[in-house]
Amino acid sequence: MELKEKYESYKKDNPKARIYDCAKALAVSEAQLLLTQLSDDVVLLKNDIWAILQELPRLGHVMALTRNDACVHERKGIYPTPSNEGHVVLFHNDDIDLRIFIQSWAYSFAVKVKDLWSVQFFDTAGLAVHKVYLTKESDSIHVYEELVHAYRAEDQSYFTIQAPTALSDISVPDTEIHIDQFQEDWLKMKDSHEFFGLLRKHNLQRTQALRLAPDGFAEQLAADRFFEILNQASVQEVPVMVFVSNKGCIQIHSGLITKLVTMDNWFNVLDTNFNLHLNIDAIDQIWLVRKPSTDGDVHALEVYDKKGNLIVQLFGKRKPGIPELESWRSLLQVQKIEN
Repeated sequence: MELKEKYESYKKDNPKARIYDCAKALAVSEAQLLLTQLSDDVVLLKNDIWAILQELPRLGHVMALTRNDACVHERKGIYPTPSNEGHVVLFHNDDIDLRIFIQSWAYSFAVKVKDLWSVQFFDTAGLAVHKVYLTKESDSIHVYEELVHAYRAEDQSYFTIQAPTALSDISVPDTEIHIDQFQEDWLKMKDSHEFFGLLRKHNLQRTQALRLAPDGFAEQLAADRFFEILNQASVQEVPVMVFVSNKGCIQIHSGLITKLVTMDNWFNVLDTNFNLHLNIDAIDQIWLVRKPSTDGDVHALEVYDKKGNLIVQLFGKRKPGIPELESWRSLLQVQKIEN
């Protein structure tokens, strides 16, 4: 098998490379590489994602990982019982907070590498959307083994994932946007989640929408402001919400952040139950965004890459029905002035 040989050769030459990096280097998906490794330690699971998701609480204390090309979000805790809202599956407690767009999830694997046990999920293109790792506190290897036995796919042979055709760019130039109507719709928002519908209605890319936002509702900041805001949130003990997403999953940390460390081109939050790893080189734009809601205006810090993809979002910690933290708003106001 040609790909299997290429993968083994690359790992031999790059022993510290993670499977994500190997897949990038070999121009294939992570799931495609896992299919070359099918064995007792790498098991393709049945095509019953919802049933497998319902088993995750049984694993006990685990680490949930969601990433995109520029940022990795890791949160430790115990999965709550999920709820299936049709187009979205929700896990929500103080530790594990996920919004899963299950229609794009297609493959799952149980993967054991040395002393790491994990359940990994992939979309229709074989791209990783979410991973669950047992921790030293899990004490649930037997549950993991039961899950693998119950959901092991009958056919454990290699196959090629047929990636769907990439969607063409449907963005519309500024000159064709009804800017007045768009801005009016922005000001009518009652919840920040309505922003997605606003983009679809006006055929806007996210950064394009920010450029065309009503006066005072979106301001581009210098790149260093992002790191200073996180630093001040840590120093002032302002609890935040950190969102990282890909096409299949949004993962959220809510709470304080304390240990901030920059290593080479990576900015990291290295707390006991929450880790964030952000590739500094991937950052192209930082925006301070204000959106109306029934609880008052909500301010977000949004980070984008060169293609206009959202990398990470920060909010002050809040729940529906509760106004935004004044401490978060004050922190942002100071940074806005210094910008």
